[in-house]
Formats: sequence, C-alpha cells, structure tokens
Amino acid sequence: MADEKFKNRNKEIGLLEELYNKKESKLIIIYGRRRVGKTELLKQFLKRQKGLYLLARQESEKEQLRKMSENIAEYFDDNVLAKNPFVRWDGVFTYLSEKPRMPIIIDEFPYLVQSSKGILGVFQDYWDNNLSKKGAFIVLCGSSIQMMEKLLGKKSPIYGRRTEQILLTPLKFKDACLFFPDSMKTKEEVYYYSILGGMPAYLLEFDYKKSLLENLLENLLKKNKFLYQEVLFSLREELKEPRNYFTILYSIAKGNTKLGNIMNDTGFEKSFVNKYLSVLVDLHLIERKIPITEKRKSRKGIYVIKDNFFKFWFRFIFENQEYIEQDKQELLVKERIMPELNTYVGRIFENIVLQKLNSSERYKDYLIGQWWDNKDDIDILGLDKINKKIIIGEIKFKELTNSQISDISKELERKAEKVGLNGFSKEYLIFCLRHEHFKKENLSIIDFKDI
Repeated sequence: MADEKFKNRNKEIGLLEELYNKKESKLIIIYGRRRVGKTELLKQFLKRQKGLYLLARQESEKEQLRKMSENIAEYFDDNVLAKNPFVRWDGVFTYLSEKPRMPIIIDEFPYLVQSSKGILGVFQDYWDNNLSKKGAFIVLCGSSIQMMEKLLGKKSPIYGRRTEQILLTPLKFKDACLFFPDSMKTKEEVYYYSILGGMPAYLLEFDYKKSLLENLLENLLKKNKFLYQEVLFSLREELKEPRNYFTILYSIAKGNTKLGNIMNDTGFEKSFVNKYLSVLVDLHLIERKIPITEKRKSRKGIYVIKDNFFKFWFRFIFENQEYIEQDKQELLVKERIMPELNTYVGRIFENIVLQKLNSSERYKDYLIGQWWDNKDDIDILGLDKINKKIIIGEIKFKELTNSQISDISKELERKAEKVGLNGFSKEYLIFCLRHEHFKKENLSIIDFKDI
C-alpha cells in the first residue's frame, strides 16, 4: 500500500542515499507542510537502507520515552530494554551511539521538543561529543514549518549542527499526474491538478473512475470529508490566530493581490497586514511575485496563494459554506463553481506552462517569469541576457482560430515594446488547447498535447 501512495520523489531519495553512502556524520533536517509526503519518503528510504524509524507523538515526556523504548527494543530485539524502558533522553542517545552506523529517523520531532524542553540541549551534547564523531546518520523530520525553522535558527541549541536541510514541497504538475490513470486526458489532468494541487494526500482522496463533478460532490463538498476540513485543520495546527489569516487568504483568493488592495478589503492596518503576509510566506502558503525585469524590492510585487487546493478552497468553499451547511452541494456547484471554473483553471494552466518551460532543455539559458505594469501583463517573459535573447508568450486555456492567433501575435509585439530590452532578439510563443495551422516568422504556437 505504501508503494501506491508514493510517487516520484526520485531526487530526494537519491540525495538521501548519496549522503548515506558517503559514510560521514550527517544531521539532516527534513521539513514541509502536513500531507506533503515526508513520512512516505522516509519509509521508502528505509526500504533501501535498513534503519530505525521513530515517530514522536503529542504525548507527555514519560509516554514519549516509553513508546520509543518499546520501538527501539523491538528493532534491536532487546528484551532487557523492553522490560526496563528509558527514563531520560541521555539513555536513548547513549544506547543509539553504541550501535553500528545506520539511518536513525525521528519523525514529527517538534512533538518531542514540545513535551521535553531539555531534549535539544541533550541532543546537542551527544551530537557534539559522541554521535558526530562516530559517523552517525540522523534525520530529524517535522510538519510544523515554524517549529522546524526555529530549530535552524541562531537561538536553537542545534544551530550550526545540521549538515543538510530539505524542504519538501508539493509535486509539480508532471509528477502529480502520476496519481492519475494512464487513460486520463491531459485536459482532465489540468482540472484535477488545479483543484487538488501537488499534495499526495489530497491526490489520493479522489476516485478517478468517477467524473470530476461526482468527486467534487462526494469527496470534497461534504462536511464529514477529510478534504473539506483540511484547510481549517492545517491552519489551526500551524497558527495561533487563524481567523486573521483566513481573512487575508480569502482576500487574496478574491483577487486582491497588492498590499494596498488587501488593506482596503480587510480593513487591517499596513503593519498588521505586513506581519501576517510575512508569516504566510514563511509557511509557503503564499508567495510574493514580481515582474521578471524588476528587483526584489519592487513596488510592483503582488501576493498569490501557492497551493492550488488552498486557492480553490478559499475561492469557492470558504465564502459558500452556507450551501454545504444546508446540504445544497449540487446548487453550489451549479451556481458558484462551474460558471467560474474555466477562468480559475486558466490561471493554474499558466503556472503549468511556466513549469514546463523552466524544465525545458531548449530554454535552459533563460530566466523565465511573467511581466506586468499598471495596464498590461505578459504571461511568459524569458530573458537570456548573455546571448541577448528574449521569449515573449501568451497562454490561453482554449482553442484558438487563426484570427485570434493573429490578434494575440500583434498584441505580443506591442507589449514587447513596453518591456524595452532593445537589441535583444525576440521569439514569440502562444500556448493553447488547440489551434488551426498558422505560420509566422519568430512565432511558435504550442498545442495542448505538447505541454
């Protein structure tokens, strides 16, 4: 069953195996949002490199020690330890330091820190004076991004001890498609990815033998379903004041992407909004985007929700919960979701195309992003400053006629003049679902089947 839940992550598995095979002391921090697949990644690694897996819980220090003693005793077939569990963390680390080198993984490590205030100091002592000198390979993993990043900070007792850190992020479109049946058409894959995003646990919740409409009604828009409650649960787990974050995320989902617009929509003061936006960026729930030609501190920056499922939930469910409370899910789909779904998916399609271009060998020398000013925007702007070349593109989640392609081409040429960059050779791109045969110098029309 674990194999069915595990898709790709070849890069991360490869990195862990490479680090382990070096035979050097390694203290690796792995963190990322709940449901992103950290535990499955670690279990797959342990299938290849036999080692000890320990799972922390939201329990007292005494219970943590008892449970870990039980797991360690079972792994090493130690009857003495089974009858005489550890009563202090010193005992745990002394015992493990005397064993041959193997991967030792402590999952949900923040729960240990919460229940055992002194554990970081004890671990630091044993790492500095024992474990690191014996070539230990230890992975500390956690879902609380705030807690895990505190462990990496200067005030943490283990600051400076980590040898590597891995932030596990949601799957890109290409890898998310591994969860879909081989028979599924690419257009359907875009719809599912636009709703569920790249979190493995979310992708596993839908039954792809059924239609998208059936999945929405049966697996998302019911109060008893995991996906319906997931956003609320995740934010309440991570944040102390979730209500204000809900308000800001909802505002962004409605299209208020600039700081001033968010302030006007929410009624919150600038310092308040800046503080909460900063936290949401640190949690990798939103990101600040700037035009590709601008510097990081540009005033043209906008805020967008990163996770597709969070984006969908705040756009279509958060403000329409009265439909679900009254068991009128079909009415919600008919009145609120379906009329806007194509427009919503079209925005996600833009991100999919940008992912594709960023991984393309043809455009490996280009820095690729988007561009906008107060009046115009460009879906794709790629810069190759060394060879003085740029690509300028438009993305349309629909079929295009020759007349439409001609109009888009002229618009791209007009917008290119606004960007500046005189002396750069220009290549124009148009991505769409399907198109008629159209030929023009320096223009490439890329059909949906080639995405």
